[in-house]
Amino acid sequence: MFARLVGESFVRNPRRKLLTAAALVVGMAVATSTLTVALDVGDRLAREFRSFGANLLVTPQSDTLPVEIGGVDYRPVDEGSYLQEADLGKLRTIFWRHNILGFTPFLDVPARIATPAMTETEKYPMVPRTIIGTWYAHEVPVPDETTFKTGASVTHPWWKIEGRWFGDGANECVVGETFARAHFNGTAIGQTLNVLPPSPAGGIVKAVPLLVTGIVSTGGAEDQGVLVPLNVAQSISNHPGAFRQLFVSALTKPADTFSERDPLKMTPTEYDRWYCSPYISSISLQIRQVLPGVDVRTIRRVADTEGRVLSRVGLLLWIVTLAALVAAALAVAATSATTVLERRDEIGIMKAIGATNTLVAGIFLAEQLMLAIAGGALGFVLGAGLARVLGQSVFGIPATLRIVLLPVVLGLAAIVAITGSLIPLRRASHFNPAPILRGE
Repeated sequence: MFARLVGESFVRNPRRKLLTAAALVVGMAVATSTLTVALDVGDRLAREFRSFGANLLVTPQSDTLPVEIGGVDYRPVDEGSYLQEADLGKLRTIFWRHNILGFTPFLDVPARIATPAMTETEKYPMVPRTIIGTWYAHEVPVPDETTFKTGASVTHPWWKIEGRWFGDGANECVVGETFARAHFNGTAIGQTLNVLPPSPAGGIVKAVPLLVTGIVSTGGAEDQGVLVPLNVAQSISNHPGAFRQLFVSALTKPADTFSERDPLKMTPTEYDRWYCSPYISSISLQIRQVLPGVDVRTIRRVADTEGRVLSRVGLLLWIVTLAALVAAALAVAATSATTVLERRDEIGIMKAIGATNTLVAGIFLAEQLMLAIAGGALGFVLGAGLARVLGQSVFGIPATLRIVLLPVVLGLAAIVAITGSLIPLRRASHFNPAPILRGE
């Protein structure tokens, strides 16, 4: 009997049911699209932010401060501490190894440089400049017998090059834009630099010729120096297999209050939760565990910007989702109120023959739940399509379809339908059948 009453209600009042279903479809479509994008936005934006460059800087704990004047590091090459290139593959063994998108070692070596534009004499009339050893695209062996390709192309993607980058291990270099303008007549590409390494006390050193393959523009101290393959800088400084700084680009979760807590004061459960979350602080700890004796610092200008933007975009998407649900609930409430008024006589008759308020409410709620299931399912399909369009337009990649959201959307549709029906049903419970039957 109950099912028959519900079925006949759909047959007699299809227009109101369609309006309710349409409100649910639109609301659930918007909710599905924003929830899908919200689940993807963290990873997508984090990868976009990697164009800002590395967000972690690794240095030896006992290293000395660099002494730079005009882009030249005057610190002696034998002063300070070094890190070992052979240990870098260990970064791909930490818990969040797949979040390590790239890393690049740097070795600055003070030297004197002669260009073809300078007068050639026995004393090498050279200018002091910093030789910067690094990788552009280098394959690093990993302990699991695989390789990982990384370098400045990953951690410093905004660097602009005219010409081409040096070959890994070749006696080649790229010169900074400022240096090229000051010391080359015409073009620097294709010419040869003579680099005089640091000389030991009373020793004699031989100039190293380097072919210029490109001119780099970074907006930093590199514009005044010369970039060379890392092994060339190691040879010039007589520190094979060593470097002084490591820039790491890692996908991280925006910092929150929990991430900033001291892990030493956490309970075991809290520590496990913190360690297994890709916070920049937990990834820093894992780097220190595989590279003992290092200091890992956050590059704040990058990490703070990422955290603020991710938090605000996420908040905006949640606000849009909430607004869509509230709008759907108001639309359902309006149609439900009109339906209750139209069926006032039917409600009066049911109460007159003994129907309780619970039974009357059950009939209306059953109708709403059926509409919620149909509207939620159709809204999920439309929302998934809308999410792909949004993902393609914003990130250049369609958003990933998440079936796990289907039961969530159906549950939200049910909540919206029931919530929107509560006020009209409360009013229906106060209907007195006697005046209704008298036509009053």
